[in-house]
Amino acid sequence: MSLPEDLAAKYPSLLKYADDSYPESHDGREVTLLKHIYNHPDLDKLRNSPVELCRVMDEFAAKEDFLINIGSDKGWKVREIIEKQKPTVLVELGGYVGYSAIFFADAMRRAGKADGLRLWSLEFDPLIASIAMNLIELAGLSDIVKVVVGSAADSLKRLKAEGKLTAADVVFLDHDEDLYLPDFKVCEELGLLQSGSLVIADNVVRPGAPEYRAYVRSNERFESWGVEGLIIPGENKDEIEVTRIK
Repeated sequence: MSLPEDLAAKYPSLLKYADDSYPESHDGREVTLLKHIYNHPDLDKLRNSPVELCRVMDEFAAKEDFLINIGSDKGWKVREIIEKQKPTVLVELGGYVGYSAIFFADAMRRAGKADGLRLWSLEFDPLIASIAMNLIELAGLSDIVKVVVGSAADSLKRLKAEGKLTAADVVFLDHDEDLYLPDFKVCEELGLLQSGSLVIADNVVRPGAPEYRAYVRSNERFESWGVEGLIIPGENKDEIEVTRIK
């Protein structure tokens, strides 16, 4: 990866991509992130401060190691959509270390509805999920956010069978792009998507989810459009697909 000097100085972690063997996640950096936050000199200021906590996570991603969170550029764009939608129930498929759950649950709370808010964060990896739970608690959002460990499809079916999840105002897809379409269909089959519900899918251009995008754009039951965003500051343009159920 070639970066302009000003970006390389501001985001030194991205220089590690010059090594083709450099992984994007699940190499211990998530535990390092947790320790970094709890050793932060402003830890007391991060408690119960979701936006500030996410800012520190962005700072870690820029300076130390890249994190596969949605990031600040696309995160704020999705947050604006959430604030307009004013969801009571949001389900995210792919919770990772809790960045999006923290950022979006804060948006839900600020949107005006005080009671009954729930964000279900579905994460496959139990270790990563435990880190997310810790950071969600630090952000003061554990009353809204519940992390569920397991495959997205199995978790959706179990939550529905247990009567904990009957419908979703917003579904956020941010896990394995190859699972976007089958898991979207699971949501359909379970009756979670009702008229007016939104499905927001990250990374539909990079790395890409062409089958999912073709499905939601060709089906007359949906209205679907793209919103541009950045994966890496200064380059790597991506798009978020926003789909409204008619």
